[in-house]
Amino acid sequence: MKTIGLLVVSNIFMTIAWYWHLRDTSITLWKAILISWGIAFFEYCLTVPANRMGFTTGWNGFQLKIVQEVITLVIFSFFAVLYLKEPFQSKYLISFAFLMGAVYFAFKK
Repeated sequence: MKTIGLLVVSNIFMTIAWYWHLRDTSITLWKAILISWGIAFFEYCLTVPANRMGFTTGWNGFQLKIVQEVITLVIFSFFAVLYLKEPFQSKYLISFAFLMGAVYFAFKK
């Protein structure tokens, strides 16, 4: 569970680093890149230990990546709706259901 918690927090930083500047495109690109790098530093400080912990407790690389992608999409969905003010459509729920199937099969013994 510690791995998942760290991945959730790291993905919050990652999502902000990658997408915060979309609402204010008046910021010059080079400034947006530098600010994003600064934010992404904290993401790496959490993602690297999360993956190492997950790996040393029995998860393989495929499992870590698939869980990471699901967490990323959930975090991004909240960000897109709350910060970017984009509508959430039912087709996204169907997409998430397929991703949850990927998680199921990745962890199936």
